[in-house]
Amino acid sequence: MIVVHHLNNSRSQRVLWLLEELGLPCEIRKYQRDPKTMLAPPELLQVHPLGKSPVITDDGNTLAESGAIIEYLLERHGRGRLAPAKGTPEALRFSYWLHFAEGSAMPPLLLKLIFDRIPKTPMPFFVKPIAKGISAKVLAMMVEPNLKRQLDFMEAELSKSEWFAGAEFSAADIQMSFPVEASAQRAGLDASRPKLMAWLKRIHARPAYRRALERGGPYDFAND
Repeated sequence: MIVVHHLNNSRSQRVLWLLEELGLPCEIRKYQRDPKTMLAPPELLQVHPLGKSPVITDDGNTLAESGAIIEYLLERHGRGRLAPAKGTPEALRFSYWLHFAEGSAMPPLLLKLIFDRIPKTPMPFFVKPIAKGISAKVLAMMVEPNLKRQLDFMEAELSKSEWFAGAEFSAADIQMSFPVEASAQRAGLDASRPKLMAWLKRIHARPAYRRALERGGPYDFAND
């Protein structure tokens, strides 16, 4: 039995979705973020040394990292589903987006989350103007231009095909769901980029996506 160590409002929602798309049974062990720090609870350290989610255990293997988990599940249980045939242009796109999601898309989103919170963090009154000024400058000079460039790039790519890897839905779309959903929540993704917004509607309408939400519990990013 595949065990998914699932943290609320996290990337592990993608693993639940993939398993629903593949029709694979699993056991879900749920963990809740600390309401003050929003960090994963220390119990996850007993599963993996980094104490983060997603983590799965399967047949004696403990595996972390979303992309690695997706590749493992497809190779071991996918039977050719949700991935393009090897050696095709679609396979190259599939591999690119599988790694782009965490390697390129998530870092500026995380930076935006952090620097947006700094001005709201309790601190001495005489420090607050300095912190707000530094945060605003970092956001304006580095974070927001990078986010805009990435959203423009993704919008242009989806003008070439309905799904990220090509004409067919694949696990690359599952992997890309979290950064695109996070962009819609906190990075300015809106109707000005209609291809991305239409893609969000398509993934949110998939029955397997809805079933994963029911099993995983509250997930604040499931809006478009």
